[in-house]
Amino acid sequence: MSLKSTFPGMAPGLFACVIAGLAAALPARADERGPVTNLPLPRFVSMKAAEANVRRGPSLTHRIDWVFKHEDTPLEITAEHGHWRRVRDRDGAGGWVHYSLLSGVRTAIAEQDMLELHAQPDPNAIVIARLEIGVIARIETCTPGWCRLEVAGYEGWTPKETIWGVAADEILE
Repeated sequence: MSLKSTFPGMAPGLFACVIAGLAAALPARADERGPVTNLPLPRFVSMKAAEANVRRGPSLTHRIDWVFKHEDTPLEITAEHGHWRRVRDRDGAGGWVHYSLLSGVRTAIAEQDMLELHAQPDPNAIVIARLEIGVIARIETCTPGWCRLEVAGYEGWTPKETIWGVAADEILE
């Protein structure tokens, strides 16, 4: 049985659009590469600019849906088209942004209130600082379970699952 036979009577063009939409909504495979940069998709970046228009499609002619307004915000690139990158934030909101507004500098957002930064990647290590939920920090390195962050002159380790901006299986040196 084909998927098309599940929707008898649907116009072929509409069926193709539905299938294309479903494919675009699916997460990219871990081994997928961007057609423009040949870099992995999905991947994390950060906002270089203090403000970026988020468009419905990959060109200046597409409508602006909203504006990201915070430098260093981590974003996940899910697609590439020419000079445009489809991105999403931690809430899943996103669209197309011009590549010149993005940076390869890795940042993360604290996902829990009073997130502890430890002196070592150990839950029993001394607490160096506590971050409020939503604080953006620069990622220095990540092991399989922990990331070392820097924010406001403080450096410390936190469990990877307490931040957004790094993949669960990602190791950064």
